Amino acid sequence: MSRAVHRQKRAAECPKAGAVHRPGRNTVKTYTLHFIRHGMTTANEEGRYVGHQDLSLSLQGEDELRYLKDNCVYPDPPVVFTSPLKRCTETCEILFPDAQPVVMRELIEYNFGEFEGHTAEELQQYDEFAEWLRGGMDAAPPHGETNAEFGERIRGALESIVEGLLKTGITEAAIVTHGGIISALMAIYCLPEAPMNEWACMNGTGYTVRITPSLWAKGRKFEGVAQIPTVPEEKLRELGLTGDDESFLDDEDYGFGPDTTGVEHFTI
Repeated sequence: MSRAVHRQKRAAECPKAGAVHRPGRNTVKTYTLHFIRHGMTTANEEGRYVGHQDLSLSLQGEDELRYLKDNCVYPDPPVVFTSPLKRCTETCEILFPDAQPVVMRELIEYNFGEFEGHTAEELQQYDEFAEWLRGGMDAAPPHGETNAEFGERIRGALESIVEGLLKTGITEAAIVTHGGIISALMAIYCLPEAPMNEWACMNGTGYTVRITPSLWAKGRKFEGVAQIPTVPEEKLRELGLTGDDESFLDDEDYGFGPDTTGVEHFTI
């Protein structure tokens, strides 16, 4: 299955954006979160495990984000949360130039320990790598983070953000963070449910989710609404694509590809 077809399949399984009811006298107040993955780095381009290393966006990554910003539609929320790493804060500067992001240490990527900066091919010779690939909640790279520690950390971050929105009444926010975190949070909390590897997203893209207070209180779940950014109809017509064709963002044509390095090895 091509990535474009896969993305269309995922979008079809989620509630359509047009179906979202706006709060009114007879409707329940809902909250919206936008998860956006940072732009590309040179390590992403080379397929290296990158977690806590503080890399800047590559020139290609900056160009791609600006292209998406100019040609697609991103949300404009009143609040933006971000990982402290440069690849995320620099993404915020491009996508949300007027925002003053709230930096959260808990939104930092998985700690790959001694695997940081290496490709899977470079690590094949090490027994520790094979053991980590077998997975499990206690699995961890040498001097890295266990899957259990990672899951606990990102759950705490997400739930503190949601509780803050519910208490303040702010109904919309964006979270600019890392691919592993977005995939894991979607696998943990999102309806419809899907495994973590199926939530992998391209650099500069992500998902919009809707939080209904009663659903959140009952089962700590939110609903998938849409993939972001969206492509305006006029851009699709300009490219000769239909309204249901998302190949505008396909990596085979434009170089935007999901970096799934390490995602398939997490157990959340």
